[in-house]
Amino acid sequence: MTQSEFIILNFTEIRRRSIKLWNGLPENYYNWKPDEKAMSASEMIRHVLEADYGWNLIINKGDITNYKTPWKNRLFISVTDEIEFAKPYRKTFIESVRRFSDSELNETEIIHPGNGEKKILGKYLLRIGYHESVHAGQFLSYLRAMKIDRPKIWD
Repeated sequence: MTQSEFIILNFTEIRRRSIKLWNGLPENYYNWKPDEKAMSASEMIRHVLEADYGWNLIINKGDITNYKTPWKNRLFISVTDEIEFAKPYRKTFIESVRRFSDSELNETEIIHPGNGEKKILGKYLLRIGYHESVHAGQFLSYLRAMKIDRPKIWD
């Protein structure tokens, strides 16, 4: 396997588990959040799905000065609807990662727009996986606090 194939495998496994968690959320809990400063459950799902669009711009060194999300003004209808809407953006992101050679992954510098820090592309991609994993852990704690059975993600 190439480095990009390993990274994509990691992304795929993380997303598969996230979707299992999200599908365990009853509709009447979409707006639940542990406190006023936290994201609601549906906001967290959208945040993770929406991020693929932004990550793709960043890793391809696109212009993000006038960043506009395709989710702007879009209502959260259901987990299934949200996942379906996100599929083309996820596909584009994964295809971008697939095109990177091992040397590009090890030598290309990416500047994260949030903090201006430089990262090597391969390491940056691994951090993207970590970002979603952290939110999966948060989502597990949300489900626990809601007293909802947590889906088994360790298969």
